[in-house]
Amino acid sequence: MKTTSILRSEKVSVEFAGFKAVNEVNFHLAACQLHFLIGPNGAGKTTFLDVLCGKVKAKRGKVWYKENVELTKKKEHQIADLGISRKFQAPSIFPKLTVYENLELAIQPRKGVWSSLFEKTNKDLQEKIQHHLQLIELQSRAEQMAGALSHGEKQWLEIGMMLVQEPNVLLLDEPVAGMTDVETEKTGKLLKEITKKQSVIVVEHDMEFVRTFSEKVTVMHQGALLMEGTMQEVQEDERVAEVYLGQRAS
Repeated sequence: MKTTSILRSEKVSVEFAGFKAVNEVNFHLAACQLHFLIGPNGAGKTTFLDVLCGKVKAKRGKVWYKENVELTKKKEHQIADLGISRKFQAPSIFPKLTVYENLELAIQPRKGVWSSLFEKTNKDLQEKIQHHLQLIELQSRAEQMAGALSHGEKQWLEIGMMLVQEPNVLLLDEPVAGMTDVETEKTGKLLKEITKKQSVIVVEHDMEFVRTFSEKVTVMHQGALLMEGTMQEVQEDERVAEVYLGQRAS
């Protein structure tokens, strides 16, 4: 059982013009865990991810990383430097660069685009890029322009660009939205592979995807944590049926 905490929130609340987008959320992410965050639109899921990565500041409460590092007052780039990487729903890649060049640029983020591309990459970095090309199954596309990739392949490339920076936690917002069934299945297997070394939080609306690949599920409703557990426990919970599915559990 995975119990070691890598990311934890204590009574985190966020307000926008008096509206409670996140309401006293206590959350625990275990090391090397694939943890899904689900709930109706407007439940506060994406805003909560924004708090974890520093994009949005909590009005109250605290976020802890590895138990003793408080993230609440840190800036977004400082949180990223600590090893927490955020991916938004739309893929953010460089379409006019090759797949390989995108990974090469991601691995040297503090250098300019052109200096990164023209500077000779050392052997260790080349091996790291090749390893991640294989992990995201884009080794055959390495010299292809990223803009020519399918939607699913672009998502995998961006995940690869996150992974080459060796984060400890990945925050993903609806990574399988718009994917084919085959791409969705491959993404789930990729996330399972990633959690052999890293922890992943996924905001997701595709319940079949959640059922197939989740280890732990947290349900949010009206900014608050409604319940959490396995997907089976979530499906059998009467409160979830009432607020999430609009009907009572049978």
